[in-house]
Amino acid sequence: MSERLRLGYVGVGLMGLPMVTRLVSLGHRVAAWDIATARLDQAQAAGARRASSAADAVHDVELVLLNLPTPLAVEDAVFGANGVASALRPPQLVVDFSTVAVEDGRSFAARLASSTHCRWVDAPVSGGPPASGSGTLTVMAGGEADDIARVQPLMRDVAARFTHMGPVGSGLVAKMINQLIVGCGHAVMAEALVVAEAAGIDASRIPECLAGGHADGTLLQKLYPRMVARDFAPQGYARQLLKDLEMVSEFAGAMKAPTPMAAEALSLYRMLVHRGHAELDTSAVFKLYERDDG
Repeated sequence: MSERLRLGYVGVGLMGLPMVTRLVSLGHRVAAWDIATARLDQAQAAGARRASSAADAVHDVELVLLNLPTPLAVEDAVFGANGVASALRPPQLVVDFSTVAVEDGRSFAARLASSTHCRWVDAPVSGGPPASGSGTLTVMAGGEADDIARVQPLMRDVAARFTHMGPVGSGLVAKMINQLIVGCGHAVMAEALVVAEAAGIDASRIPECLAGGHADGTLLQKLYPRMVARDFAPQGYARQLLKDLEMVSEFAGAMKAPTPMAAEALSLYRMLVHRGHAELDTSAVFKLYERDDG
């Protein structure tokens, strides 16, 4: 374990709660805040101090960690009434694990620096709740070199891979690429399962069969079996991947970068959410491929 840290944590949902639980178990002192009382109850039960507001979570901490679902949620938690910015003082540092648009992240960092003289590291993650709870996340970061050095002790306890990609916003650029690959990969896994089942082979053995080959990877070994089992309990919400793919589309479009495969994945997730499946797991995209036998 790294040195014990004093941490404020804003957003203890699907990804945040497992991380808070792990950090507390490793001896870090965590003050947690969330707008959902039930989530705060769980964080408190895990050993975190129950903050009364986002501003209260900042009290007497070194790092303020954000793990929130949308840019609006980040903006409100930081700059809203009783937000982080109202209580933040140098040399406190904000580390944002949320996935937001690149320009939103850069704007938040500039706004925070202007109003508080404190700095911001964008550190979006990949790996889902199991990795968040086991300290094996993949984290891609943007920020100043000395700020990145300050968060290294934290990252040793939350990430299996931590990569500094450049200045503020660079981590979010990497996350856009991650989500482009993930979104397209989900559709590919669904189509592979449809073909395997239509052909009459044992579709559940495909990950075993293809292990070690060019088709192998995390999605084949972890996502595909959930589709086989029709297990759509959320480890990541369909609405969240849709939000991310919308951001990918906007980001790539602004650069005139062609992303036709990502556009197809975006269309599928729009359809999935339109059909009322926003709160299911991202693997539920398979439902669009299933035959309706009435």
